[in-house]
Amino acid sequence: MEQTERYLDLPLEDVLGDRFGRYSKYIIQERALPDARDGLKPVQRRILYAMHVDGNTAEKGFRKSAKTVGNVIGNYHPHGDSSVYDAMVRMSQDWKVRNVLIEMHGNNGSIDGDPPAAMRYTEARLSSISQELLRDIDKNTVEFVPNFDDTSTEPTVLPAHFPNLLVNGSTGISAGYATDIPSHNLVEVIDAAIMRIDKKQATVEELMSVIKGPDFPTGGIIQGVAGIKKAYETGKGKIIVRGKASVESLKGGKEQIVITEIPYEVNKANLVKKMDELRLDRKVEGIAEVRDETDRTGLRIVIELKKDGNAQGILHYLYKNTDLQIPYNFNMVAIHKGRPKLMTLPTILDAYIDHQKEVVINRSKYEWEKAKEREHIVAGLIKALSILDEVIATIRASKDKRDAKNNLIKNYEFTEAQAEAIVSLQLYRLTNTDITALREESEELQQKIEELEQILNSEQKLLSLIKKELRQVKKTYKTDRFTAIEEEIEELKINLEVMVPSEDVMVTVTSDGYVKRTSLRSYNASNGQDFGMKETDHILGCFEVNTTETLLLFTNKGSYLYMPIHELPDIRWKDLGQHVSSLIPLDKEEHLIQALPIEDFKKEDYLLFATKNGMVKRTELKSFKAQRYSRPLMALNVKGDDEVVSVMRTSGNSRILLGTKAGYVLLYNEEEINVVGPRAAGVKGINLKDDDVVIGAETFITQHEDTQAIFVTQRGAVKKMNLKEVEQTSRAKRGTMILRTVKSNPHNLIGFTIVKENRAIRIESAKGMTEKVIPANIRVSELYSNGSFIMDEAEVGKIISMWIEKES
Repeated sequence: MEQTERYLDLPLEDVLGDRFGRYSKYIIQERALPDARDGLKPVQRRILYAMHVDGNTAEKGFRKSAKTVGNVIGNYHPHGDSSVYDAMVRMSQDWKVRNVLIEMHGNNGSIDGDPPAAMRYTEARLSSISQELLRDIDKNTVEFVPNFDDTSTEPTVLPAHFPNLLVNGSTGISAGYATDIPSHNLVEVIDAAIMRIDKKQATVEELMSVIKGPDFPTGGIIQGVAGIKKAYETGKGKIIVRGKASVESLKGGKEQIVITEIPYEVNKANLVKKMDELRLDRKVEGIAEVRDETDRTGLRIVIELKKDGNAQGILHYLYKNTDLQIPYNFNMVAIHKGRPKLMTLPTILDAYIDHQKEVVINRSKYEWEKAKEREHIVAGLIKALSILDEVIATIRASKDKRDAKNNLIKNYEFTEAQAEAIVSLQLYRLTNTDITALREESEELQQKIEELEQILNSEQKLLSLIKKELRQVKKTYKTDRFTAIEEEIEELKINLEVMVPSEDVMVTVTSDGYVKRTSLRSYNASNGQDFGMKETDHILGCFEVNTTETLLLFTNKGSYLYMPIHELPDIRWKDLGQHVSSLIPLDKEEHLIQALPIEDFKKEDYLLFATKNGMVKRTELKSFKAQRYSRPLMALNVKGDDEVVSVMRTSGNSRILLGTKAGYVLLYNEEEINVVGPRAAGVKGINLKDDDVVIGAETFITQHEDTQAIFVTQRGAVKKMNLKEVEQTSRAKRGTMILRTVKSNPHNLIGFTIVKENRAIRIESAKGMTEKVIPANIRVSELYSNGSFIMDEAEVGKIISMWIEKES
């Protein structure tokens, strides 16, 4: 006969959808997610059942793991041997499983992530508690289905005489679903199950009076009871798990941090390596050595500190930056009634209790049937012994066994089963003692049948038996809680001194926006000369500061950049710095106008701002302390085409001098400016004429009678004058004119500064020419003069900017 091939013309998306749907269903139901009743995935259930069938139990010797793996693959789980062996090993690891279900001899891996020995080297057997999962499995307690090749049967669920899903937890990833259920303390879980049996409507709050929270095999500390409660109520929630650490004192005033417990599922070797890397990279200061002193007595990681090491600060840093503290996210998904379901604590307990009811009812039915059968046989034997001579005569007169049975049934009304028992009776059973034993057995059987009938007919009796058996398991396998629970999640505040090696450095900022920090060694090696900078650029700020301090950079658009000194690029004095826009993004129109190093934000100081359009603003320094600083932050709300022209740090009792392009200056106390927040726009600082703008502002504390200022005009004139010539008034006035009016090509101010000792001034023209001016060499002018010409506008072009040189 010729074979014909059939082709189905189907859309690819339909085929893919159908096949992936089937695959997903299989993964969800038959591989990755635990059953809500016994807390086991199919591969785990098959391993335990195969070991039970093979008699590989706790009271007997260990057997080769390979034998079990072979049995599981050959009979129940037709997959790779590594997947079966890995599942088997995990159930034996006491740092992964709260109550191990398999005992293993040999190398079964380690908390450092070492792999177990091959299955041909290790030996295993069921642990005694896993036999509680399997107890009564041969009494028709659970449903059995044919195995993959129909040669035998396997259970769909184990009887599970304790709530294994909560006790040992589960983790798994399937198609579209994942699960993360933490392990719990057996005693607490059983108490919660009993509470739920006694009170069907017991709330999560009531249940939490006995089940405090997860109890991880590795111990540790859980923080956040609110997260536990949310998880128990909804199935999802977040807690913080941290290792257990203490600080020990050593000789010579030194200290060491000793870690004796680490968070669940954390690889110890990787944790120790990470801690040592933090020490090597100097990310944290004060650690002398990190040692793993773990031995057979228990886990022990020692972090030896330097003499001045801040133990608490370093511990907090380790909590924040290593796996010594991790978040744990509950996602309590399990297979319930054949489908995946996000389960709450009450629904998990209810699923378990319903399962136990079914198991105990099925067991009771099985035992009742067996007891009834036996009682029937015993009744027949007692009757036979009471008419023994007649029975013996009947049997002797019969031709064969079948005839003897028929004669017994016919003559004395025995049943088939009773007749079989009588003809199979051994002669020694015909003694007087046996009749007594049979009568006692009959009474016991009647009593047992009565008890079983009560259990089957009374919900109350059924639940009492379940509770009794649970209490027995609790009594046998009780252990103390490993994991401590704390109400609140501690906020980790990292001390800067812990993170940053305290070092004095030179920090420079240029007008074009290049910033760098330089070691004092590099600075001294070049004698402060040959500074790396473009020819057209100039230094905006040069400071000797500590790495624990902060640099604030202010822009013309009212933004500021928050830059911890230790995070600035470490660049040699002679090399060009790094542009700020590569560290924090800036708009194209923005440029730096001021750099201020801040040693301590707690100081009761202020920042004072002045804008081109005459606005001023005063804000407390502490308002500029930032936690997140990856982008520019607002220092002043600049409106329209306005720009910030000056930023000054004051102590609160300074005077402010504002200067305008037209030559007006206004002097008043800073107290006239109210203190506002960083997002405010400020108040009017000076009353400007049309087309006039503020070109700068300065503050000073000394008596203004003794103070001098230098003013520079666009025509190259420099004027030095005593500020006692300027009358101190109040905010928002027009101010005093300090330039003499010239009809053709009048002078306009382009900048001014308070005269300070040893501070030279640079003047730059439109053609790029610069001139150095030493204030001491300039004579004092009267109020209405234009000063002395230093540069010739006709030759070098208009003067466009002035700045103070760094201290010489």
